[in-house]
Amino acid sequence: MTAPGAGAPHASSAVAVEAVVRTAGPAVAALMERVEQRLSQLAVGHGPALARHARATIAAGGKRLRPLLVLLAAGEAGVDDDADRRLVRAAVAVELVHSASLVHDDVLDGAPLRRGAPTVVAEAGRIAATATGDLLFSRAFAELAAGGEPDDVRTLSSAASALAEGELLQRADAWNAGVDLDRYLHRCELKTGSLFEAACRLGALASGPSARADALAAFGRRIGLAFQLLDDVLDIAGPPSRTGKARGTDLLDGTVTLPLILARERDPALATLDLRALDGAADAEAVCERIAATGALATAKSRALAVVEEARDRLPDLPQRQRHLLELVAAGVVERYA
Repeated sequence: MTAPGAGAPHASSAVAVEAVVRTAGPAVAALMERVEQRLSQLAVGHGPALARHARATIAAGGKRLRPLLVLLAAGEAGVDDDADRRLVRAAVAVELVHSASLVHDDVLDGAPLRRGAPTVVAEAGRIAATATGDLLFSRAFAELAAGGEPDDVRTLSSAASALAEGELLQRADAWNAGVDLDRYLHRCELKTGSLFEAACRLGALASGPSARADALAAFGRRIGLAFQLLDDVLDIAGPPSRTGKARGTDLLDGTVTLPLILARERDPALATLDLRALDGAADAEAVCERIAATGALATAKSRALAVVEEARDRLPDLPQRQRHLLELVAAGVVERYA
């Protein structure tokens, strides 16, 4: 289970985010632009080497889905300067934590590429990459602390702790083909769902005291889970021309994901698979074909779609326009697989 966004950008996801921003109107578009400007500002400092790697990491970007969720969870934007400043800080901090976690994941995985470009660890080594991730983490919390909102800091701190816990679980599960479904799903919620959850909660908090915060956070957590499930399906389904990485990269890393968990129930040989015995991309490709032959990919996709529906069902009573925009985000998560 590589971190979401580990390969080249999924064009369908990026297009979906752009479509949501266009639909949301000029206020949200203006806030997203402020987020980009602030991210660029925060990528400099602390010496030219770290600044260069941090700037490259942020510039490589992604879909900015998490910052967008912060803004949409807040509801109407552009009507209160104080609220907008808090939203921008929160959106920036969420994206910085996401970027930091990707840099650190690449260190742990020894990943050569991310989004089609060399990773920091591949280009500059473990020490520089670890320091770059640390810098991005520190900038994230400094950004929130500057706003003087303890609830915001607590929310993001909880998500960052969950990310670390999820990574530790994944490392503990490495090469274990017997990992069960419940443990895998829990790991996904920690590694991916927690930051989506935090994004929605931060947006709700910025819009003022709201009984909707918990429900919006639950929506975010389910969307994040579905996002990761589909990312893991893509790792097996490919093709590399779309994902930017070889099929079965997770298998070569010793990471057991949903497709293999489902497939091993249908193919006894997969249940005894020794992941350590895989020798390169050709072996991983062959296992991917065996997994696909069981029909596990379709089942995994169906499970992810069911999680998206659960997320929609968890949306609280919201203004029609806000609900529509959040549902568009949910649809965009599905489109990344289509």
